[in-house]
Amino acid sequence: MLVGAAAALAVAAPAPAAAAVKVQQLVVQKDGKARQAAVRARATHVRVHGDSCKVPSATALAALVLSGVPKLRLHDYGSCSDRAQDAGGLVVRALGGDSNKGNDGWVYKVGNRLATAGAADPTGPFGHGRLKKGRHVTWFYCHLSVAKHSCQSTLGLTAETDQMETIHVHVSAYDDRGHGKPAARATVHAGATHATTDENGDADLVVPPGRYLVYAEKHGAIRTFGEEVDVGS
Repeated sequence: MLVGAAAALAVAAPAPAAAAVKVQQLVVQKDGKARQAAVRARATHVRVHGDSCKVPSATALAALVLSGVPKLRLHDYGSCSDRAQDAGGLVVRALGGDSNKGNDGWVYKVGNRLATAGAADPTGPFGHGRLKKGRHVTWFYCHLSVAKHSCQSTLGLTAETDQMETIHVHVSAYDDRGHGKPAARATVHAGATHATTDENGDADLVVPPGRYLVYAEKHGAIRTFGEEVDVGS
C-alpha cells in the first residue's frame, strides 16, 4: 500500500476550523521537474467521483489544489462531503501525468519528515495540528524501497555568504523520519554557477554580487527548495 495511504483510511474526528495560512510548497515530478510557490492554504472544494468534497484550510491538499498544479486527480478512501472533518480519506492518485502504481506514488513531507496522515486530514499531517504559517511542504513521487521501508531521500540546504563573494552551502539528505546526514556529490546551483558537495555535504560557489536562487540536486534524491541569497549587498 502506498506510503501514508493507510493513515488516510482512518475516519477523522471533528476538529475546530483553522485559519488559512501561507506555506511554501515544492512539487517535484518523476522526471525532476519542480514547481515552487508560496500558497495560501484556505478551505476549498474538489470534485471526486462526481461528488463535491470540502478540503480544510491549513492542509497540504488545500495548498496543492489552490496552486493550480496540472492534471491533479484524487481518490477518496473515506466518505468526503461538504464537511471538513470528512476529508481525511482524500489521496492524490495522479499529478502532472505521473500516476500512482503499486507501492509507488505521491506523498508529501512537512519540513523534512514524511506525513503520517492524509493531506486533507483536519487533524493535520501528524495528527496534532494543521500546518503553521511558513511551513515547507514537499510533494514528490515516492519510489518505495521495500528493503528500507522508505522513499528516496529528500535534500535540504543551508547557505551563508561572506565578504569574498562566496556562497557556502551545506546539503543534507533526509529519510522519511526526518533523520539527516551529509549529502556528498550533490550539485549546488546559483545562477549559472554550480559546484559539487564534498563528503561532508559542503560546497562553495564564487559568484558576482547579486541575488541568487540557490538549490541542490542529486541523482536518486529529491531536490531542495530554492533559497534566495544576497551576495555583496
